[in-house]
Amino acid sequence: MMKYWIVDAFTKEQFRGNPAAVCIVDEWPKEPLMQTIAGEFNLSETAFAKQSGPTHFELRWFTPKCEVDLCGHATLATSVVIFDTRTVGEKCIEFKTRSGILKVEKDKEYFILDLPSQGHFSSFSGELDAFDQSVKIVSTAKALDDLIVEIDSDDVLRKLTPNIEKLAKIDCRGIIVTARASSGQSDFISRFFAPKVGVNEDPVTGSAHCKLAPYWATKLGKNTLKAYQASERGGWLDLELSDDRVRIKGNAVISASGELNLSNQN
Repeated sequence: MMKYWIVDAFTKEQFRGNPAAVCIVDEWPKEPLMQTIAGEFNLSETAFAKQSGPTHFELRWFTPKCEVDLCGHATLATSVVIFDTRTVGEKCIEFKTRSGILKVEKDKEYFILDLPSQGHFSSFSGELDAFDQSVKIVSTAKALDDLIVEIDSDDVLRKLTPNIEKLAKIDCRGIIVTARASSGQSDFISRFFAPKVGVNEDPVTGSAHCKLAPYWATKLGKNTLKAYQASERGGWLDLELSDDRVRIKGNAVISASGELNLSNQN
């Protein structure tokens, strides 16, 4: 048996935000099994965590198709499970990951993720024809493994229906479409499409904001930002850019828990 939890991240409401599956393991399962489990949950991310010390854990993330280097919402989800189900004497835990050491601090009902800033941008020279001609693109920038596409209207962004097949042909993990917010509730909004890794649209993407925080900090001239990801489920993120780190503050809610029957697995 393997215990699991389903956690809705970057929201205070159940069945909003971004759901992630979390599995806490005593020993690492074989990689094909972890990938199969992620495919069974069929959420944008399934996290596997293994405790290595009182406040130290190893953490890996899988989409339904592959393992990824960084996932913010599943890190938040895992932290909620750890603080809720394990005796952790400190308010800060550390994860050893493929993206280095990630720290998560518990602050009352909030959790603060300390993630690497991914603000090294380069030009994009590929074809971008997945959007309707009415979508006015302000700029594009390659940011590590993602593509940022800024458009001129947050209203258009909310209603956007891109061609998923064409997006899947772009050589990147995902496409972040973003726009300056027209209301005072947030500084900018975004949506995230990653069909190449099995996620047509991700509801709320922590790792994308490791790129969006430095992108919008430069444009808006400030390092503290309020962000909204305008997917159907939606989610809010408070961002603080500090040197080479992005601190992301948000809530999460455990929606379900159970056990996986692995008696037929080798």
